[in-house]
Amino acid sequence: MVHSRSQVPSLTIQSSSTKLKWSRIVALLVWALLLLGVASAQNATDEKVVVIDGTNYGTVFGVGNSIRITGTVKQGAMSFGGDVIVEGVVEGDVATIGGSVIQRSGSRIGGDVIVLGGTYRADDAIATRNPSAKTMMYAGYEQELRDMMRNPTGLFSPRWTPSYLGTRLLVVLFWFIVSLAFTAAMPGTISRGVARLQTTSVRVAAIGLISVVVLFASVLLCFWFMPEPVRVLVGLLALLLWLVAGLFGRVILYAATGRWLQRKYARFGKNSEAVALLLGTGFWVLLTSLPYVWPFMAAFILIISFGLALTARYRVNWRVSPG
Repeated sequence: MVHSRSQVPSLTIQSSSTKLKWSRIVALLVWALLLLGVASAQNATDEKVVVIDGTNYGTVFGVGNSIRITGTVKQGAMSFGGDVIVEGVVEGDVATIGGSVIQRSGSRIGGDVIVLGGTYRADDAIATRNPSAKTMMYAGYEQELRDMMRNPTGLFSPRWTPSYLGTRLLVVLFWFIVSLAFTAAMPGTISRGVARLQTTSVRVAAIGLISVVVLFASVLLCFWFMPEPVRVLVGLLALLLWLVAGLFGRVILYAATGRWLQRKYARFGKNSEAVALLLGTGFWVLLTSLPYVWPFMAAFILIISFGLALTARYRVNWRVSPG
């Protein structure tokens, strides 16, 4: 009796120390994310305009700034994250990503105009253009594309603004509802997939990695050598496979992670499938929101999803027979 009583306090102290350790880790993680958000919010760049005068015989580029062409450009002009303002002559194409093309009165553009994330505006009622030239324009997400072109590392370090946090909460809600629907529609398949992931995760990841490499290599070869109807068909099939595998694999990954968190750390809802799905969804959405970490997490989810989609439905014996 004395021996059994002496063991109980030691277990309680160990559990309390474990909780304290994890609470400190979570607090440090939140503090680091807040610091990264404040630092990224302070990296605002000023608008810069580069003036191109005289005669330029090459192609003019602007990276993170706008271009004002007052002279003559023999080939073309392109800006990444800024506007292209033509006040002189551009004999080639004019393009911009995250900006607009503005053709002033009396200027001339000899080639095509390509605008992604902005607009094309001409001061003259009939702009001086080559009659055979084309105008391709997608007016949407101009500020987002402008910020991305000016600060490409922002893709890997998102800003922790209220709108971004609200978007991530909506992502958690979306995947939670999708996971509930899949679990209710295919409970046996999801359970087998969770068991497969818990016991043979390395082999599932290896199968997923091989399938992803083979899929992308096949798509690239088809797009390179096959005629256009075959390319369209292969592209649609690859997109369908990616969507199905992504949905199915994510649900299994979220469910397996949620059950693991329930067993290890959660003291509530141990028998609730909804709680497990909510914990797993929130955990992986948090990982895919961390700066500079989310690309690796997204690649890992894609690989695991393909591996689960190819193996979780079938009862495969992974044990190696002797001899």
